[in-house]
Amino acid sequence: MCTLHPLRSPELSRIMRVTTDPADASELPKKFTFNPKEGIDNPALVISDDKEPDVHPRLCVLKREEGQGFGFYLNKDSGCRGHVVRQVELWSSAEQAGLRKGDRVLEVNEDFVDDKEHSTVVLKVQASGLKLYLLVLSAQDYEFAVSEGRDLMLLARAYHPVEGCSRPRLCYITKEPGSGLGLSIIPIEGKRGHYRLSPVGDGSAERAGVQNGDRLIWINGVMISALTYAALSKMVKKCEDHVTVLVIDSRSEESYNRLRLPIIPAFAKTHNLPYRPKTLHLTQGPQGYGFLLRQEKLRSGRIAHVLREIDPCSPAETAGMEDGELVLAVNGEQVEDAEHEGIVSKIRQSGQQVTLTTISIPGREYYTQLGISPLLFYEDQIPKREQFSKPPPLHHEGHQNPAHPRLCVLQKEGSGFGFKLGCVQNKPGTYIGQVMAGSAGERAGLCEWDVVVEVNGRNVEEVYFDEVVRLIKEGGTPLRLLVVEGIGYEKLRNTSQTLSSNKVPDASQDDFV
Repeated sequence: MCTLHPLRSPELSRIMRVTTDPADASELPKKFTFNPKEGIDNPALVISDDKEPDVHPRLCVLKREEGQGFGFYLNKDSGCRGHVVRQVELWSSAEQAGLRKGDRVLEVNEDFVDDKEHSTVVLKVQASGLKLYLLVLSAQDYEFAVSEGRDLMLLARAYHPVEGCSRPRLCYITKEPGSGLGLSIIPIEGKRGHYRLSPVGDGSAERAGVQNGDRLIWINGVMISALTYAALSKMVKKCEDHVTVLVIDSRSEESYNRLRLPIIPAFAKTHNLPYRPKTLHLTQGPQGYGFLLRQEKLRSGRIAHVLREIDPCSPAETAGMEDGELVLAVNGEQVEDAEHEGIVSKIRQSGQQVTLTTISIPGREYYTQLGISPLLFYEDQIPKREQFSKPPPLHHEGHQNPAHPRLCVLQKEGSGFGFKLGCVQNKPGTYIGQVMAGSAGERAGLCEWDVVVEVNGRNVEEVYFDEVVRLIKEGGTPLRLLVVEGIGYEKLRNTSQTLSSNKVPDASQDDFV
């Protein structure tokens, strides 16, 4: 059920604005004059002598045309901390945005990246679309902040919307028999193209991460501000079995508007999106990697590079490659729009080891419909070359040892355990759909897409969503969850091993963008 309400009188609401007025500049001393009677005790002299250099991050907004780059080189030197802007092209978008040689990138589209792998940062930049937001520090400010032991993440947060505001959320909502999307869309009177949401309790929209009072910003790739109420109603009715929406709470919306920041998918946190890219680390065997790369045309008309003819027991199969997957990146470099021969050459030049980023054909078509890159929310860190390990020993069936279960022990806090569950409609089994930053769930090691195997010692692999929620709520604290990484779960189930908590083990490059 998705209900769209006509205009009606708005509910009474009260908005509290907290502002801090700067001190009156006329009351500040223009100049300090030494008084021999007061001497060194003069407080103005002490303040002047003890003042520390200020550190000022800069927000650079880069815009490019389709088919063009942003015009700067990003580098990661061995032994040098941070992601360094090594060169800025003349007259480029980067130069016009104020990006300078030597700048260190702290954030890409509000995502802190100083502690991330360089390949991951490059992919985030390449997948950002036609507009890119970089928070940077000059080389001098960066070196000073590091030498003083400053927390760079806290420094970056000072340039975010006010404390307590949240980033937008991208939510995938599936229709349910009899209840539909479980969502009401209500126009806000006096604000054309503005709508608030009211999800049904424990309905599909609420489980997808939509909260009561959220503002609807974007639906299936279309900005709501460009739609009339009639057009929005028609779009919702036409959606088949699912819809993807970009939402934000009202307070955060005001904060973004105050800072003149757009509310776009590039800034969003994701919740239960149905498709995600995956990383394959391949080590060449005696017969090569064991797959064929073909160029094919998809139903959408897009030309894609498709993985085919995967040899049994080959390095490709062992790494988890599946027939029909599309190649998005090679060794952390986006290649979707590259020439086919160029991609083959990159793989061959990788030597004995190569890293491929892939996605299924339905997954690529899903992101094509939304008008965004599947790499936009790609969070897997691609290891450096020296971090590749030798292939683990094979079972007698010829398959790799699967991932091990992990036992996560969570202490309940004021806001709960800090995670949300997801499930496949009308099927048993649950997974971790979202983990809140800084929560008990994150500290315990939970990750999105982990499959829940046990709740406080009870196996829940064949238990439905509502029962799992009940077990967690009634289980008290601490909460003991046995989980397995989603990608390795099926392989682990197909082995002769038993999933049980009793068997848990102890647990330099330039890129032009």
